[in-house]
Amino acid sequence: MARTRAADFEDKQRAILSSAASVLAEQGMDKASMAQIAVQAGVSKALLYHYYPGKDALIFDIIRTHLTELDEALSAADAPEAEPRSRLRGLVGAVLECYRDADNYHKVQLNGTQTLPPEQKDEIHAIERRIVRRFSDALRAVRPELPAAMLMPVTMSLFGMVNWVYMWFRDGGALTREGYADIATALILDGIGGVKSA
Repeated sequence: MARTRAADFEDKQRAILSSAASVLAEQGMDKASMAQIAVQAGVSKALLYHYYPGKDALIFDIIRTHLTELDEALSAADAPEAEPRSRLRGLVGAVLECYRDADNYHKVQLNGTQTLPPEQKDEIHAIERRIVRRFSDALRAVRPELPAAMLMPVTMSLFGMVNWVYMWFRDGGALTREGYADIATALILDGIGGVKSA
């Protein structure tokens, strides 16, 4: 007879992912161990292995979970019928909000994707392409005359601004996430001249 899942299976799994992301972000993909992750999660190694057969499976699920949640948040925030600038600003704001409390997940994505086997990399890259395409579509709506060869560099420049925000941004400071979403949108569309001083 097959074992049924405990009622709190998903909550425990999420807690394990969060703990694993913390350990992997701090120790690195190579140095982090399942024993360290179990200690951080407050579970036995046996229970950890019940959820994940190994560290590679954890890395994959951390990245997939992070990107899937981002993709879903962007889908909910996207408003193709809106004025193009407002649409783009909404997407930038959604990314920054999704990144709240997700620094460790983001670090694992940046450093762990290359460690995955090809079929898992393909799945991750497919989600990333959906996310990038959504931003490319929004930028094209703002600048329909932009040559196709320039659309990807502009799109990836925007991602360069928002993807590294975890390196310097601190919640509770003078600049809010919403404020930085305004700045990033203005920079990509207007250059520094479009950034408001207050």
